Amino acid sequence: MVAVPSLQPSHIESLARVLGECGSGSDISRILASCHWQDDSGESTKWRRLYALFMAKQANDCCANNILHFIRTFLSPSRFVGRQDEFDAHRRELNAVLAFAGLEFGADGEFRPVAAARTIPEAEERARILRSKLHGRPIHPEVTRYCRAELLQENYFHAVFEAVKGLFQRIREMSGLTQDGAGLVDKAFAIERPYLAFNTLRTETEQSEHKGFAMLLKGAHGAIRNPIAHGPKILWQGEDDAADYLTFLSMLHRKLDGCVPTLPRGSH
Repeated sequence: MVAVPSLQPSHIESLARVLGECGSGSDISRILASCHWQDDSGESTKWRRLYALFMAKQANDCCANNILHFIRTFLSPSRFVGRQDEFDAHRRELNAVLAFAGLEFGADGEFRPVAAARTIPEAEERARILRSKLHGRPIHPEVTRYCRAELLQENYFHAVFEAVKGLFQRIREMSGLTQDGAGLVDKAFAIERPYLAFNTLRTETEQSEHKGFAMLLKGAHGAIRNPIAHGPKILWQGEDDAADYLTFLSMLHRKLDGCVPTLPRGSH
């Protein structure tokens, strides 16, 4: 395993204070035992106990690997089943500290490198999670079906990319066609011989509505998928874009819920 650079004492103290609020003294003892750590700190206060142990372990190892291993074990998502809000709160506080060390603790319980924060507001901003952005927005289950792993990792850039790919995969599954992008939409939602119909197509109004829906689908490919696939990630706006895009894709999936096949699957 690659050695993680040693953390500054001030960072270790802040981490110890956060972790001291994440469980009882017996919880800490249990995790220390599972990590095969000998507790010779001589401290009774939870955070002071952790601080002394972290400092000693890092001095012996000359790296922060074992500290991160303890945190990963202590804050394992499985410990917080049914207590998602509590886990998220602990993780936000932890990430506000870790941001200064160029690290982030993901919702999946794994650490990832990030650009180190330089100011307190910047660190606190980093600690926000997409969940708060999506609060009150109904996200269709077909969206999360294709990007659940990326959302757990808070990899919003690729979460949206996978969600868009999932939208077109669903159109292929519903229609039996094999194309992609605009070509898939044009064939699946053709007015004269559609594979999928958004409505009865009996009136000019219904036909216009059907065409408009097809244009929205093509827009998702042209305005979201292609730029994400070919544009530099650094120009992307992260959580704000993710929340808006996933909401838009959810709306398209809800529209697909009402579409019905009109031709045999795979017919040409």
